[in-house]
Amino acid sequence: MESQGLTNKSALPKPPGRSSLGAKPPKYDNLRGGTGRGGGGSIKLILIIVILLILLLFGIGGIVIWMSFKKASMPRFVVQRLAIPKFNVDSGFVDEQAVLSTDMEFSMEADNNNGGMVGMEFGSMIMDVSWDEHSAHLGEAQVPVFVQKSGSTTLLKIKTHGEADILKKQLAKEDMKLDVSLSGNVVFFWGPFKSKDYPFIVSCNDITVASANALCDSKLYSSAPPPPRGSPVAPPEQSPETPPPSETPPSESPPTQHEPDTPAGAPPPKAAPAGAPPPKVAPATGAPPPKVAPAGAPLPKPAAPPTPLPPPKPTGPPVRLIVHDADVVLDNGIYQATFSKPGGFVTGIKYNGIDNILGIQLPVDDRGYWDVVWAPPGTKGTKGKFERIKGSTFRVITERQDQIEISFLRTFSPAARGKDYPLDVDQRYIILQGVSGLYAYSIWERKNWPGLNIPNARLAFKLDKDKFNYMVVADNRQRDMPQPDDRLPPRGQVLAYPEAVLLTNPIEEQFKGEVDDKYQYSDESQDIRVHGWICKDPPTGFWQITPSYEFRAGGPNKQFLTSHVGPSTLAMFVSAHYSGEELIPKFADDEPWKKVLGPVFMYFNSVPKGQDFHLLWDNAKKKMMEEVQSWPYSFPASDDFPKANQRANVSGRLFVHDSYVEPEKVPAKGSFVGLALPGEVGSWQRECKGYQFWTRTDEEGRFVITNVRPGDYNLYGWVDGYVGDFKHDALISLRIGHNIELGDLLFKPPRDGPTLWEIGEPDRTAKEFFVPDPNPKYVNKLYVNHPDKFRQYGLWERYAELYPKEDLVYTTNVSDYRKDWFYAQVTRKVGNEYNGSTWQVKFKLDSVEPKGVYKLRLALASATNAELEVRMNEAPPSPFIFSSGRIGNDNSIARHGIHGLFWMYTIDIEGSKMKQGDNTMFLTQVKSSSPFQGVMYDYLRLEGPATAAPK
Repeated sequence: MESQGLTNKSALPKPPGRSSLGAKPPKYDNLRGGTGRGGGGSIKLILIIVILLILLLFGIGGIVIWMSFKKASMPRFVVQRLAIPKFNVDSGFVDEQAVLSTDMEFSMEADNNNGGMVGMEFGSMIMDVSWDEHSAHLGEAQVPVFVQKSGSTTLLKIKTHGEADILKKQLAKEDMKLDVSLSGNVVFFWGPFKSKDYPFIVSCNDITVASANALCDSKLYSSAPPPPRGSPVAPPEQSPETPPPSETPPSESPPTQHEPDTPAGAPPPKAAPAGAPPPKVAPATGAPPPKVAPAGAPLPKPAAPPTPLPPPKPTGPPVRLIVHDADVVLDNGIYQATFSKPGGFVTGIKYNGIDNILGIQLPVDDRGYWDVVWAPPGTKGTKGKFERIKGSTFRVITERQDQIEISFLRTFSPAARGKDYPLDVDQRYIILQGVSGLYAYSIWERKNWPGLNIPNARLAFKLDKDKFNYMVVADNRQRDMPQPDDRLPPRGQVLAYPEAVLLTNPIEEQFKGEVDDKYQYSDESQDIRVHGWICKDPPTGFWQITPSYEFRAGGPNKQFLTSHVGPSTLAMFVSAHYSGEELIPKFADDEPWKKVLGPVFMYFNSVPKGQDFHLLWDNAKKKMMEEVQSWPYSFPASDDFPKANQRANVSGRLFVHDSYVEPEKVPAKGSFVGLALPGEVGSWQRECKGYQFWTRTDEEGRFVITNVRPGDYNLYGWVDGYVGDFKHDALISLRIGHNIELGDLLFKPPRDGPTLWEIGEPDRTAKEFFVPDPNPKYVNKLYVNHPDKFRQYGLWERYAELYPKEDLVYTTNVSDYRKDWFYAQVTRKVGNEYNGSTWQVKFKLDSVEPKGVYKLRLALASATNAELEVRMNEAPPSPFIFSSGRIGNDNSIARHGIHGLFWMYTIDIEGSKMKQGDNTMFLTQVKSSSPFQGVMYDYLRLEGPATAAPK
């Protein structure tokens, strides 16, 4: 970087003329009797020396300024925080439009170590809003120009106002998401001589009404213009990830896992076909998806899979392996991890000046470990024997200065038949040079051994309870947490089940009267990307990052535990929670099986004391994005984990056509599309032995599923707004390097006649229905005025309070399902007994076809030990026209889930059962032995006879 103008002679002072010396001659000239020339020569010499000194000083100064400017780094520009004090939506319609008003505050930091000034010359802020399947552009807002001093932080407040056509659809502000793009130039001033422009872009995605800190990323560019709106943006160069002061000078940031110019910070645009970032991230994607080949391309077509981010460049001190008799230590200069030998338990992690961030109060085998719940074949229900997996053989798999991978192998002995679980489990851990975190994966294998059920498999870490007290699951799900001791008597009172505890006398008064329950912090698989804990002094983060969920059972919307009081953080792989026995892997005698669980990443970060500890969460989200874009990792040594060049891709375009809704097929935008083991329609949600790969379609229905393991699959999917499941009939056989283009695919949702009435929205959840406020005695303060209101404890009990004697009655075209349809049909407690409930749906028919067949589409979002009976115009105990039989054991009502497993029924109703005029449908949930029995509805639709012409 050159400094023009510093060597321009016109800019330098001219030598003074002789007249400037004054009229009087020097004093000693008169003694010599001369004319003063001898004295004038001395003066001239002095003037020359002075001028040379001035030139020398100017030259040295110019060189110093030029060198300083030459070495000056780009000013750092970071969007630290996004606050949304107002996010209002006009409840009325004006010419079929709704007004969205927002007041948004960006806090921008320009970190300039060279002492100059930074001028922010902004362009415009572009805003988009989306809800359900609709989106609209809200226009652009001009942003003021300002100049910022070196090292200072300036708060820039931007107020916006826009209008969006809501397509005649009622708008729920909690469902809205706002995207903001801000671009312009940062002008770096160095003295009066030189300035340079740096183009930049800021991208904030999926801002909601509950956002406290949106996922924002910024990037400065040295010369090239910023990427187009919606393009990925690299994370800022300044990172909170810092090693302990003894290892890295305070002024330096430790090496991060990926190069700073990697486009890993901002989420890709919503239309990206291959895996958007959280909360809806494709399972095995991260690198930009390949272009979709035109329909009719040869199948299969060999092609190189998309290349994930390269492995981190080795920086920092070499990694070290220290092997003792009873333990093993991994050290990369940033942290140290200690493992028991040969068991493989993680007994200690030293980081950021903390000798052990794990629970030093706990036994050494209860701090970091893999575990399994297993049961003999034929076992009913979800129970089993809990065991921590303990290795019997320690091995060094890889040992280089940039990477060490170690193994703790647990093997099954046929002699232990009936006494031990028949599985070999190879626990692997990887430490990389310059990376502040530990990678973990395991290889589970069965041979010709006895049968086995596996209700649960996970990796667990338990941290120091005296240090880690702040938990984060999502932007709007983070809080200070009580102590584990608060859950024990007499400080805590167990409620309806052991996991739910009322804090009656907690150590800290702020938690008194709250309910603590680990199930309140569960989440869907597709959204479990990063979660963990923060120690506030010194500010330190422990995060569990899952870059892909290809190895988890049950598909993208299967719910799992995350972090909870302990402080514990979990990486769940197999779980019967929110699904029941149907999602338990069950192996017959002599059934072989092998599966790789992970890798997952335990990430450690820190900021200096005095800085906002929330920065740790912001940094953890950026690190998560880097890990997602690095998938599949290139460094695991096992041949059972295929690398990017050993995988395949599948692409296509999905349309949907409901002839009673659209005259022609339309793109199935925003739909879920995935590959899972071959099976029946919808079998993917109960599949738990293989791998699954999911993504969402773009606005045109296009999709690309990348980095798929070779094997045989079916393509499955579903489209929000339409009932039923999609399955592509053809078997898809993938081999290494295949790039299979499926062309145009068509989903025809089940439909036989016109809609007479409908209740709810077909989205596989009950979130659109009425969710009551909790009993004031049983509140979790986190979920007060929160969009996830359904996570409060005891909501099932509110039904009997709202309907103490008579059950729910819903009248079509009069009632509003958002206010009048309770989120779950549960039992009612009368005295010491529970009774079933019968809901009524009242509707009118202008005419009836007595010989026609009417269809009831009945979609359930959850069922727990329930039996649903349907009657038409005859109340119980008259004969029913349909019974589900006993269904479900997902227990989502008790576990604060708004859905469990999806159930779909098509029920034929003879026209002779119908009446012209008033009709009543009776929905009876028969089972009534506990408060948690019942169903959650997803969607109900009554169709007229098939003879009616489509609309």
